[in-house]
Amino acid sequence: MISTRGRYALRVMIDLAEQENDRFIPLKDIAERQGISKKYLEIIVKELVTGGFLKGASGKGGGYKLCRAPEEYPVGEILERMEGTLSSVACLEDPNYNCPRREACQTLPMWTEFDEMVHDFFYGRTLADLLR
Repeated sequence: MISTRGRYALRVMIDLAEQENDRFIPLKDIAERQGISKKYLEIIVKELVTGGFLKGASGKGGGYKLCRAPEEYPVGEILERMEGTLSSVACLEDPNYNCPRREACQTLPMWTEFDEMVHDFFYGRTLADLLR
């Protein structure tokens, strides 16, 4: 399940993509437009800045803006930054996970196929696609 962190991060990114990309947008404006608490958005944008998705500036004229063009942000990249891996089972989440049943697991091919579909779905869409 995608948490509010992932969903709200997408909303912030879409909101910023809809604005003038050459100027910083105050977080309070984003919070008002999106109906999300500014306090909660502070946590989300901090993670997006740390991940290199947004640039932030403080002071007068400060706020946030995208680092790249909207078509250069795969949705999957944003979600994985906020959610961690999108893997469905532990043995696929961590390549170093040592499952004693791995060789005999009859469900592993199904989970692998499912994870590939999820990956392809989210990485096959960009922020620009969500603007349309």
